[in-house]
Amino acid sequence: MSKQTLSFQAEVKQILHLVTHSLYSNKEIFLRELISNASDACDKLRFEALNNSALFEDAPNLEVRVSFDAEAKTITIRDNGIGLSADEAVANLGTIAKSGTREFMAALEGEQKKDAQLIGQFGVGFYSGFIVAERITVESRRAGLKPEEGVRWSSEGAGDFEVETITRAERGTSVTLHLRAEESEFLSAWKLKSVIGKYSDHISLPILMQKEEWDAEAGKQVTKDEWAPVNKAAALWTRSKGDITAEQYTEFYKQISYDTEAPLAYTHNRVEGRSEYTQLLYIPAKAPFDLWNRDKRGGVKLYVKRVFIMDDAEALMPVYLRFVKGVIDSADLPLNVSRELLQESRDVKAIREGSTKRVLSMLEALADNEDAAEKAKYAAFWKDFGAVLKEGVGEDHANHERLCKLLRFASTHAEEGVSLTDYVGRMKEGQEAIYVITADSLAAAKSSPQLEIFRKKGIEVLLLVDRVDEWLLSHLYEFDGHNLQSVVKGAVDLGKLQDEAEKKQAEEAATTFKPVLDRLKETLKDRAKDVRVTTRLVDSPACLVVEEGDMSGHLARMLKQAGQSAPKSQPTLEVNADHALVKRLETSEHFDELAHILFDQALLAEGGQLEDPAAYVRRVNALLVA
Repeated sequence: MSKQTLSFQAEVKQILHLVTHSLYSNKEIFLRELISNASDACDKLRFEALNNSALFEDAPNLEVRVSFDAEAKTITIRDNGIGLSADEAVANLGTIAKSGTREFMAALEGEQKKDAQLIGQFGVGFYSGFIVAERITVESRRAGLKPEEGVRWSSEGAGDFEVETITRAERGTSVTLHLRAEESEFLSAWKLKSVIGKYSDHISLPILMQKEEWDAEAGKQVTKDEWAPVNKAAALWTRSKGDITAEQYTEFYKQISYDTEAPLAYTHNRVEGRSEYTQLLYIPAKAPFDLWNRDKRGGVKLYVKRVFIMDDAEALMPVYLRFVKGVIDSADLPLNVSRELLQESRDVKAIREGSTKRVLSMLEALADNEDAAEKAKYAAFWKDFGAVLKEGVGEDHANHERLCKLLRFASTHAEEGVSLTDYVGRMKEGQEAIYVITADSLAAAKSSPQLEIFRKKGIEVLLLVDRVDEWLLSHLYEFDGHNLQSVVKGAVDLGKLQDEAEKKQAEEAATTFKPVLDRLKETLKDRAKDVRVTTRLVDSPACLVVEEGDMSGHLARMLKQAGQSAPKSQPTLEVNADHALVKRLETSEHFDELAHILFDQALLAEGGQLEDPAAYVRRVNALLVA
């Protein structure tokens, strides 16, 4: 191939513009990304060589070399991994087939800090070189190809790149960065070693740099033609916990997760028994942008005997723990394991179960700790990840009870952080049920008329306002022997908490008020399944309830908002016979209008929407001037 000039894919042009003009924070990340790519290339060669050992050619020892030339102002990262063919160089370095590209550009174009850390998060690591380089040259030859089938790729990071065929004796890839004048700080062995130590010390391959010695005659450090490793060349998770500092654990987490903050908690264990594996798992401090994407693969990397197998091995962690980051290194799985085999492997099932229990143990340690700082950590975790953890209550039957104890809610007694154990511990004497209400927001839940009798009696009610809570209640029936009961479903049964005088008063009101109830039923027959005297209202004139087994109004509204149809069902209207507005019904000339107003107000009070708002306004206005 003679030298050709080709244009970048449109998305690459946008990214390159942003990289070269917008990223100014944490520039040293470019070296981490390029070393990571070099390490991946060596992993890929090792993997492909399982079926074709000839790919190693005459160099079986895999390594990464980092060098610099202060006079030429270049840094070169060289590996002897799988390498690139000419077609692969054009495809891999000129286009991006990565789903997160648009979000990456949106993040950089928004008001967020222009942080180079975003580079790794969206899989565009090679282009991070343009943070410091005015031009990048790549020379490569794919393992197994002839020396004359090498390729040179070069670009200044603008609209196009050049590619040509070259003769390259060794397999693998060399990436040479021609630095901008203002980036000369990276042209020193000390600086490069410090960056490698910070971000890439865990890389299991040796990262080599030339040794230096002092040249008294020249009055400066000079490089020798002798290479030595500058990283420990041992995967962090394979080392003894006693040899790893908290700072090293944190830096490793940042490297694999592309997070800028330290993790909330981590666990590092070697598991022996039927399955042998090492796990190093982290819980992030903040939720990622794609947390709610259930199709997103998990954040756990799979290794087999320290050989990298795959990113995002979703079979190793349940979907509701998709926020967990880390590494699992198995001693039992075959090196050629596929995603399909992972789904069927008994060893993988054991790893998944063991890792799930470890994560739950981490969360329990935070939640149950009496130390205020640790409790604050769990509160922060719950704020960001609680709604996702709730998914596990219905999906993970083996850990159902443990997950229930980790749940936290707001209540009529506390703004947040109420556990089911807390609730049961302060239940009223004689109280049998755990009372809950679902609503669109905390404000709507707090102001719900259905809570009036509970407030009057000082009975705590849990306020469930996450979108997942309706689904949660379909799987969370009871806790510690107490049924969960929605205060908006069925007639209120306070059991021993309602005294005989109250029961007798309610029965008498239902009898005395029966003519009005019958007339209300007739007037509202197209809107209400039934009309009855309430035992739950104190200050409000009316409220809507649904029967046990029927869909709540809250769930019906959520389905409608999601574009799904909800089963047709009518609510029951409960009226407060002691309220002045309801008493007025007995003598009012505008009975029908008042009846519809009562229903509409009850609907609005629970967060519902009127089918005909104009009709409601006309009725209210007519009564105001009557």
